[in-house]
Amino acid sequence: MGTFSTPTSKKWILNAFSMSSPTHVAPGLWRHPRNQTHRYKEIGYWTELAKILDGNFHALFLADMLGIYDVYKGPGNIKEVLPGAAQFPISDPSLPIAAMAAVTKSLSFGITASTTYESPFLLARRYSTLDHLTNGRVAWNVVTSYLESAAKNLGLEQEISHDERYQIADEFLDVVYQLLEGSWRDDAVILDNDLKSYTHPDRVRRINHKGKYFQVAGPHLIEPSRQRTPFIFQAGTSKAGKAFATKHAEAMFLPGMHIDAVRKNVLDVRQSAAEQGRNLDGLKLIAGMLVIVDATDELAQKKYDEYLSYADLEGSLALFGGWTGQDLGAYADDDNFEFTGPGAIQSIVSSWRATIPGSEGIKWTKKRVAQELALGGPHPRAIGSAKTVADILEKWVAETDVDGFNVSYAVGPGDLEDVVKYLIPELKSRGVFWDPTAAEGRTTRENYLGVDFSDGRLSSDHPGAKYKWKASD
Repeated sequence: MGTFSTPTSKKWILNAFSMSSPTHVAPGLWRHPRNQTHRYKEIGYWTELAKILDGNFHALFLADMLGIYDVYKGPGNIKEVLPGAAQFPISDPSLPIAAMAAVTKSLSFGITASTTYESPFLLARRYSTLDHLTNGRVAWNVVTSYLESAAKNLGLEQEISHDERYQIADEFLDVVYQLLEGSWRDDAVILDNDLKSYTHPDRVRRINHKGKYFQVAGPHLIEPSRQRTPFIFQAGTSKAGKAFATKHAEAMFLPGMHIDAVRKNVLDVRQSAAEQGRNLDGLKLIAGMLVIVDATDELAQKKYDEYLSYADLEGSLALFGGWTGQDLGAYADDDNFEFTGPGAIQSIVSSWRATIPGSEGIKWTKKRVAQELALGGPHPRAIGSAKTVADILEKWVAETDVDGFNVSYAVGPGDLEDVVKYLIPELKSRGVFWDPTAAEGRTTRENYLGVDFSDGRLSSDHPGAKYKWKASD
C-alpha cells in the first residue's frame, strides 16, 4: 500500500470514541479477557483511560442514548441487547468528567446531550459547571435523539417528528447562547472588597426568552466560564440535520463507510456552511474509524479475527435495528441482503463489496452482515501495522479532506493503548500529529480551531456570538 499526501499540512484531529457502557460498537466483547469496559461504573476506570488518552487524543468523545434498542425481532423486544451488553446498560457520561480533568493536561471531553429531552436552563448550568472544572476543556455533542424508546421513557407516547426535533433544537441552542453569552457581562464578577461586591449588580440581566418551545427568564445561575458556550459537536446528516449542524456546529461527525460517499458529504456540508455565512475554518469535519493496530499486519488481522470470535451477532443486529429502524429479524437467515431487504442495508453491503478484499462471490446473509457490523458497526475499519493503518487514514484525509477521526475500539482501553503504542509514533513521523504540549492550558475551541482563529470564545460568524455581552458594551 502506498503513502498518500495530505492536501495541506494540517494536523489531524483524533478523538477516542466511546460510551459509558460495557460495550460501544462491539457487542459481546465485554467477555474478552483484555477488556476492561465492564468497569465503566468505577471512577478509576475513567481516570485510567483519561491518562492513556492525554497527550495523544484531542478528546474523549462520549456517545449516549436515553432509550434501548428494541426494534430487532419485533417492536419493544429488548432480549437481544442484554447478553452482549449492546449499549445497555448505560450510565450518565457527564459525571466522571471532572475526575478525568483533574488527572489530565490537554485532553478535552465531548459529552452527548439531547435537545429534545433536556432543559436548556439546566443543561447550560451543567456545561458551565464542567467548563469551569475542566478549565475550558468541555464540548457538547448536540443530538435530537431518534429512539422511540427514549420518547416513551421521557413521557411521550411516540417520538416527535424528525424535522420538528430540529426546530426544537434550534430554539434550544438559541436559549443556551442567550444564557451563556448574554446574561452576564464579561466583567460582571469584580470581587471588590471595598465595595463588598462579588458581582457588579448592573452587569447581570435576565434573558426573558419566550418562544414556541421554551420560556426561560434567566439569568444564568453560574458566572461565566472560560469558553462560555461549550465547543459544539453535531452529526446531522438529513436535510434538516445538515442545515442545523452547519449553522451551529464547530465540528461535525460524518458517517459513511466509503470514501466517495464521505467526500460528497464533505462538499455538501462545506457548501451549506458557506451559504449560512460560516467561516469554513471554524467547522472541522471528522470521520469515524475502527482501528485495530499491532506490530505487523498479520498480528493485527489475527487480533481482529480473535475479537470476532467473542462478538454477539444478535446484539449487532439489535444495534443495526436501533440505528436504522429496520428489523432484519423479519428476513430469512439465508436471504441475500445485497438484493433483499431495506435500502440502508443494501447500501452498506454495496460499500462492503467495494472495499473488503476477497468479497467477490460472498452471499451477504444475515450472519455475514452481522459479522461485518460486529466490530465497529457501520464504520470503515483500519486494520494492520502502524504503517498500514496510517496509510489508510492518510488516504481518507487526502481523498475526502476530512480533518480527523473518531477512533472506535473493540476492546477497551487496550485497543486505544495500541493506538498510542504503535500508531501515534507513526503519525508523528509523518508530521500530521498535533502538539499536545502546546495544547496544555488551552480550551477545547482553541485546540480544535487553532489559536489564530479562536480566543476560546465563539467566533464572530457563529450565531451565538451575537449575544456576547462585552465589557465595553
